[in-house]
Amino acid sequence: MARLAGRRALFAVPVLLAVTFGVFAVAAASPFDPVAAYSGTAGLTASQENLDQLRANLGADQPFTARWWEWLGSAATGDLGDSTSMRQPVTDVIAERLGWSALLAATAFAAALLLGTALGVLAAHRRDGWFDRCATSAAYALEAAPAFWLGLLAIWLFALQLGVLPAGGLTDTASDTVTAGQVARHLVLPAGVLAASQLPWFLLYARQGVADALDEDHVRGARARGLRARTVLLHHALRSGMLPVLTLIGSRVPELITGALLVETVFSWPGIAAATVQAALAADFSLLAALTVLATAAVLLGNLLSDVLYGLADPRAGFDG
Repeated sequence: MARLAGRRALFAVPVLLAVTFGVFAVAAASPFDPVAAYSGTAGLTASQENLDQLRANLGADQPFTARWWEWLGSAATGDLGDSTSMRQPVTDVIAERLGWSALLAATAFAAALLLGTALGVLAAHRRDGWFDRCATSAAYALEAAPAFWLGLLAIWLFALQLGVLPAGGLTDTASDTVTAGQVARHLVLPAGVLAASQLPWFLLYARQGVADALDEDHVRGARARGLRARTVLLHHALRSGMLPVLTLIGSRVPELITGALLVETVFSWPGIAAATVQAALAADFSLLAALTVLATAAVLLGNLLSDVLYGLADPRAGFDG
């Protein structure tokens, strides 16, 4: 396991370097002017000399390669620079928002994994029955539904029509303090929508994996020996049938991040979505690079987690192969 983690860490270095270089290149080629975004309405009446001085102060007059190299040197020492769009250090921007994004993503991912897997196993156990047909049909329908559309539908139904859950934000409108109860109530809809967008994949993979395992020779033999159907499912088919789900965990991380950004925007959740959009519009190089590094690192860690879980579940795979 240590050797696998070491190889992945070495592989991550050039990947992160290439990703950050691409961020600076794309931001430099974008039509958005960081000086105009930083100065706002004051820039409309400012002299060209003042705008040129501001451009030099922001480093926007340098080639993007020079800005990228300077950012790398600072990042290596723990200094991620200052966000021109947020007017504060990048580390403060991330620290204020990352925890809420992590709470939303972790809650949704855990719910999608547990519920989707349970429904998939039950559908495989009752293959071709009414539950299997209903579950797979609903999964395909949810798979095709965009996360933002599900979010708008959830707000219309649960917040506007039924009035049982808040439509967005982190706390109640009249409250000036953050309490666990308020956060939990406001988390239900965004986490539920994000989980619903991820659940179909786990359901379909679990259903197919367990269904294939039930047709394997050793499982057929266990059934022929007169073992109960529940025992055959839980002790013989489930372990090998869950291997596809373990490999799916890492591959869903990019979609989870994208879905979280959309859901945060729809529900005004105070995560990194707003910061990402604002940084992109303002060509905020430092903040864009830091957020992209975080997203890339999450994807790489997700892939590593999938390999580790697969190796633990199936010792034949090994960690050194």
